[in-house]
Formats: sequence, structure tokens, C-alpha cells
Amino acid sequence: MRLSDFDYELPPELIAQHPASERTASRLLHLDGRTGAIADLAFRDMVRLLAPSDVLVVNDTRVIKARLDGRKDTGGEVEVLVERVLDHERALAQVRASKPPKAGRKIHFAGDVEAEVVGREDEFYELRFRGADSVLDVLSRQGTTPLPPYITHRPDEEDDARYQTVYAKVPGAVAAPTAGLHFDEALLAALREKGVTTAAITLHVGAGTFQPVRTDDVSKHVMHAEWYSLSRETVEAIARAKAAGGRVVAVGTTALRALESAAASGELKAGTGETRLFIVPGYRFRIVERLITNFHLPRSTLLMLVSAFAGAENIRRAYRHAVAERYRFFSYGDAMLLERA
Repeated sequence: MRLSDFDYELPPELIAQHPASERTASRLLHLDGRTGAIADLAFRDMVRLLAPSDVLVVNDTRVIKARLDGRKDTGGEVEVLVERVLDHERALAQVRASKPPKAGRKIHFAGDVEAEVVGREDEFYELRFRGADSVLDVLSRQGTTPLPPYITHRPDEEDDARYQTVYAKVPGAVAAPTAGLHFDEALLAALREKGVTTAAITLHVGAGTFQPVRTDDVSKHVMHAEWYSLSRETVEAIARAKAAGGRVVAVGTTALRALESAAASGELKAGTGETRLFIVPGYRFRIVERLITNFHLPRSTLLMLVSAFAGAENIRRAYRHAVAERYRFFSYGDAMLLERA
């Protein structure tokens, strides 16, 4: 497979810069991967589309305010984007500066907060923050919401609230699991009333989710690692749903990757770990039967994933349809419900 196999033309004005007025006000493109049929619906139709025996698996990661502005001890401006919090005082981060900082150099932030560059790991730097506050405390107080690079405005209070799912619980993500942004409490309550079970996994989405594929031979791409946790309760909820004839509905590619990673041995197992699972057409899915997702960037690993799930040609037709029908794209855009091919 070549990278060009996963390209498409997108008018820039279709990239959503702000969320819909209400979470559930988004449009929903329903694609049946078995037949290729496409339907234009509203996200509120999800109550009608899911069956009482289905289990909805959400990612309960919480987006941290991972972007910090600072200065090197030589005076140059620095932008830090935390990729992962390692412990109380250490983090992996992307550091943008006029010259790459060397080990031992200091980065100064507001409020006398200081971080030492410990070393470099590929494109990420290990930083050690000094002071009584934890890394998460520093980010909460001084950081800003790390909006994706294709959203052009500076984050504001609306972004702080809306670039976060209503069920976000475990802090650690530096990008939102955006398929979940369409759910509000009322819709989740309506699904529960219908009998749909909701279960949670945690996968901390990293900044690497926006890293481009830099090789034309797709098989040579190496995925960034992301930490996930799957509880025994969620494994049991999935088993009960399958036994009752229900379907596993993943809310987002992050939930799907966590579930498929945890089932790599052939059996879904509870536990924690890191996943570099790279899903491309030809992958055999073990767990997930339906996927709720947003529209993804051209030439991205996420576009490859949905092509594997619903069929590459089906996805090409669906994206052409979405462009023609003026759907809104990417993180703040509209949604898709995909039936597995």
C-alpha cells in the first residue's frame, strides 16, 4: 500500500474551527461496510441506531492543558507540548525553539517554575520540573488546551469545556478522543434507558496522533506508543453483550485500538500496557463490530484504520459524499457510524 492510496481533496472551509452549538447537534454519516450503503442522519439518531443488547465502549481519558510557553536560560522563546506525564516531576514533551536545547539546559516558565532538559528520545525531550507542585499541577495552572494544528484560533474557555468529553475522568491525554465529543448527558441517559450498556477504557491520546506518515511505503511507518488500561468490568460487560447477541460499539479509534490491542492473543484480557498497533486494510478485527468516529486527515494512520474497518473503497466513496454534502471535518466536525465490512 502506498500513502497516496489514502489521500483525498478537502476544501479548507470544511475544516471545523469551532464545535457545534450543542454536542449532539452534529450530523452523522452512516456507512454500512457490508453493503456500502450511505445514509445522512443526525447524531441524535444514535438512540435509534443502537440496540438494547449493544455495549458502547468509551475512552474516559481527560485532556490536560499540555501546552506551555517559556524561555530558555539563554533567553530564547520556547513552546513546550507535553506528550506524556511520566511521574510527579517528569514528562516527555515536544520542544519548539530556535535551536534544540541540550541536556542540562533549563526552561523557565511563569511563577518561577523551571524544567531541566534531561535528554532526548527521538522527537521528544525528557523534562524534569522543579518545585513542590506536580507536573499535572503546573499544567493545570499555567498550561493551555492543546488544540490540533489545523484549528487556527488560540484556545479559549469554550475550548476548555468542549475539547473534553462529558465522561472524561483520567487525566493524561494531550488530544481529545474526538468521537466522544458528540455525546451529552441526556443522550447517554437515553441510551441507558433503552438498555444500551456503557463501558470504559482509558487510552491517553498522545501528540503523535497528529504526526504525519513520512514514508510512501505504508508498511514502513512506525506508530507512536500510547498507554491504555482495560478493566475487568469492561471485559465482562463486553462478554455479556456478545452472549446476548449484542454488538461492541467503539466510540472512537482510540477505544478501538485499545480493545484490539488487549485482544492480540485472541482473547480480550484486562490489564494495562502500551500499544503501537497499526491497523491497515487486511487487519482482522477481533472485538469491535461498529465504530463511531469523526472524519480524519488525508494520508493519516486514522484514515487507514477506518479503511481497514469499513473497506477502503467504501471509505473513499463516503468521504467524497461527505465533501459534496458539506459535512464538517476533523476534531470539531461531524461524525460517522461505521458498520464493519
